Amino acid sequence: MDPECSRLLPALCAVLADPGQPVADDTCLEKLLDWFTAVTEAGSSLLLLQENPCLVELLFHVLKSQDLSSRILSFSLRLAGIFAAQENCFQYLQGELLPMLFGEVGPLGGAAWTAPAVRSGWIQGLRTLAQHPSALRFLAACGAVDTIFSLQGDPSLFVASAAGQLLVHILDLAMRGPAEGHRSPQACDWPACAQKIVGHIEDSLCSTAVPQVTQALSVLTTAFGHCHGLWTQGLWVRLSPLVARLLEKDPVPASHSLVDLLLSVARSAPSSYRGLWETLAQTLSHLSPTQAGPLALGILKLQDCPQALRTQAFGILLQPLACVLEAAAQAPGPPGLLEGAAGNSMTVDTLLSSKSACVGLLCCALAHLGLLQPLPQRPSPWPQAPLLGAAVTILRLCSGSAAPTSDVGSRLCAILVGCGRVQRAALDFLGALSQGTGPQELVTQVFSVLLEYLVSPESSSMSWMPVGHFQRLLPRKNEVRCSLSPCIPSPSYTPGRGRGQAGQLTPGPAAPLFPLQVLKKAFQATLRWLLSSPKTPGCCDLDPHTQLFLRELLPVLQKRLCSPCWEVRDSGLEFLTQMTRHWGGQAGFRQALLASEVPELTKQLLRDPESYVRASAVTATGQLSSWGLCATPAGHECPGAQQESLLVELLHILSTDSEGFPRRAVMQVFTEWLRDGHADVAEDAEQFVAGALQAASRDLDWEVRAQGLELALVFLEQLLGQRGSHCPYAVALPETAPPGVLAQALQVLCRVQLFEFAFRALFDCDRPVAQKSCDLLLFLRAKAAPCGSPQEAGDSPNVASVEATLQRWQAGEQGQPLGYLEPGAVVALLRSVDLEGLRDTLAESSDHVEKSPQSLLQDMLAAVGVLGENEADCY
Repeated sequence: MDPECSRLLPALCAVLADPGQPVADDTCLEKLLDWFTAVTEAGSSLLLLQENPCLVELLFHVLKSQDLSSRILSFSLRLAGIFAAQENCFQYLQGELLPMLFGEVGPLGGAAWTAPAVRSGWIQGLRTLAQHPSALRFLAACGAVDTIFSLQGDPSLFVASAAGQLLVHILDLAMRGPAEGHRSPQACDWPACAQKIVGHIEDSLCSTAVPQVTQALSVLTTAFGHCHGLWTQGLWVRLSPLVARLLEKDPVPASHSLVDLLLSVARSAPSSYRGLWETLAQTLSHLSPTQAGPLALGILKLQDCPQALRTQAFGILLQPLACVLEAAAQAPGPPGLLEGAAGNSMTVDTLLSSKSACVGLLCCALAHLGLLQPLPQRPSPWPQAPLLGAAVTILRLCSGSAAPTSDVGSRLCAILVGCGRVQRAALDFLGALSQGTGPQELVTQVFSVLLEYLVSPESSSMSWMPVGHFQRLLPRKNEVRCSLSPCIPSPSYTPGRGRGQAGQLTPGPAAPLFPLQVLKKAFQATLRWLLSSPKTPGCCDLDPHTQLFLRELLPVLQKRLCSPCWEVRDSGLEFLTQMTRHWGGQAGFRQALLASEVPELTKQLLRDPESYVRASAVTATGQLSSWGLCATPAGHECPGAQQESLLVELLHILSTDSEGFPRRAVMQVFTEWLRDGHADVAEDAEQFVAGALQAASRDLDWEVRAQGLELALVFLEQLLGQRGSHCPYAVALPETAPPGVLAQALQVLCRVQLFEFAFRALFDCDRPVAQKSCDLLLFLRAKAAPCGSPQEAGDSPNVASVEATLQRWQAGEQGQPLGYLEPGAVVALLRSVDLEGLRDTLAESSDHVEKSPQSLLQDMLAAVGVLGENEADCY
């Protein structure tokens, strides 16, 4: 231990032991425990106590004090456990101190035991202490195991959980020795401490009280999940009959904990545990459909599992969807529909018992199948077509557009109509199914139901639906028909009235309320299906069905961009951005988009009153412009004048917008335009970069300034003839540039005042900006290595004044500009500034100077006035 820390410890212990002193905050106490843990791991705990007797005195004083705070008592219990983790120090403390701290004469019998913090500290202290055989004997002698049993049912969940984990730790510590000599120790060979714990688990499993069964199952789950000794096989042989006996009860007690236990055993080493597969199969048969779902999913995720069990588990997951298809079908389905998963009476009863049960079962089934779909070990063959049909059917039942003829189907429709939770789950699942293929008729149904949801996520809020050719493509057999409303003008957008005299949006009356999250899920699912759409054979364009859907979709997107709800407008813009990014070069997409009013509406949203929408509009407009799809009066691809006006408008947003999100979006768009060689930017890249950097350098948002440095790096790479992003953290330095190229590049960089921006950012108060600037200048310095000798570069007349200006900037006086810099002065500055040292300083944590143990002790003492005012390191 540091001598200065040893000098401060007595005063700190006196403060902690004094009930009249303000109690140190929990953070300081945790840091103090971390420090003591590090000290004892690096050396002898016994020597530490002998050299610092004040620590032992603190522990004794804690026992005698009646009015000490619960936090200090909990801290002392944990501290004693840290010291006693080493066996020789345990022997040193065992005589009187440890029995008084952890035995019945200590906190266990006092009023302080009512505080959860004390009970938690007692458990954590024992958990740290139990590291050697002497600790096991101590636990048996002081009756601690019985107390741990009782704490399993503690009202504090943290205490109860810690008690269960401590039992597993003690059991593992007790069984390490016997399990090392032979494969599976018999019950008679187990130590007394282990026998006691296992006996308690057996009693709990046989109990009629569900909480006790839950506690036992939780302990076993932790044991099989964290302990990998051979003794666990003997434990399973001994306790598996009691676990299987739980299945004979109706209902099965603690079903969730039972599922967790069986999956924990199956994941550890299933082949080593006799009868495990049979127990899993029985459990699937005895649990209710809702309870069996998580177990079925866990079984299907296992790498090695009998095929019969996998088939049974998959059937459990498919049953709810099979019931929905059977209930909603107007005619018998084709043979093999979700084969092996025909809806049984228990599943149907669960679906119809109540709305909460139906919603819970369907959501779980959809979520489990969605998680299973991308896994390599998913069942094969995968029933893609029936699953697509089930997802579409559920969505139509929820929207009220289905027309089931059976009594069960009608009851399901009444339960599910307008249920946003099921709609969200079904849309997520439908999006996951986009990774597979399906019959064109089903894909047509998928697009139809997605369009229905984009128009109106609730049947009660359907405002309009274009009845086009796409809806008339629906098959007529073995499916639920979708009743679509006629084409009614939207109350939130009237064609021809969507723009006022000044080009502003003029929304009509507010649309009916609808679940926003459902609309967002519908956008996400639609995007996934569009991006997975196949290309026409022998052609790079979209297939005819996708193009047909796009023509139906874009009027819906127009409506959403005019919504009175800003979240809807924002979601629509994000959707448009993703579509354009992936399909901007597709002729079919370009033709459909330019024939719509979407580009014009997107540009108008640059002046939206909500900053999030303006930011999304900036991103969407930038993406449209990159592909030549910005708005024009004639609806054709934009000429240069239109592009120039957009560039001016974005610069205006960057300079004047009061919110940071739109300004950040502008800088990101400008960086993409420069990187991708945007035609109008490339015409005069120097002027473009100068304007962007000038605006970014004055911005108060650090992310805008950081993005400005990213733009500067892209510009520098292009000047030096290096396309692509350079990683500033690469080990190897970049190759140097030819002197002629570098000299020309430096002249351009000086004209756009990049160095004024970069050197000012080097001393930015926001660390990410300074780090990015440092990386940029280091990259440039590596490129400038052959550009003249240091003496030649240093002969520039204004180097000394520039260095003086930089020193003032570093001191916080950034009023004076650098002015125009000659290339020689730039090279000299790059070599004179200690960029590596600055980078190392910026990489250090903010409290690297004052996070030492000495500083911690000084702060804790200063908080109670023991130290003078100037002696504390108040970080």
